[in-house]
Amino acid sequence: MKSFIPVISIVGKSNTGKTTLIEKLIPELVKRGYRVATIKHHLHDFDIDVEGKDSWRHRQAGARATIVATPRKVALIEDVEEDFSIEVLRERYVHDVDLILTEGFKGNPHPKIEIYRAVLKRELLCGPEDNLLALASDTPLKIGVPCLDINDTRGLVDLIEATVLKK
Repeated sequence: MKSFIPVISIVGKSNTGKTTLIEKLIPELVKRGYRVATIKHHLHDFDIDVEGKDSWRHRQAGARATIVATPRKVALIEDVEEDFSIEVLRERYVHDVDLILTEGFKGNPHPKIEIYRAVLKRELLCGPEDNLLALASDTPLKIGVPCLDINDTRGLVDLIEATVLKK
């Protein structure tokens, strides 16, 4: 039986720095001994197949799924009928990690860290009722959850450890 892998979603409006924050959180988590996976939600299609390459040719011939395997990496390209939830993605594809960081998936029930930048003058996406764990912000805000400086990577990871990983 697979063990439960906790999820934290990094959410925020466009161009707030979600990817940048994830890039900062991962090395701090790894430094502390955690194995991390990420799931990026994208509303548009994408393709990692390169026209003319073997995997592309297999898919053009009608393969529903193609796996490219090397001694160091494995990639799966699979046609799906629906937009999978985090739970389905975790169960099907993620293993041997201590934490999954997701980017996007605003409406999910998992704990969230929302990024807020005052200069963008946008409303927050989440409140405490949305399982908001914290705000990572460039300005102090009081909405009932911790508000940490957007550059306080160690503080954010301390909070992740205390609330999600050390439970």
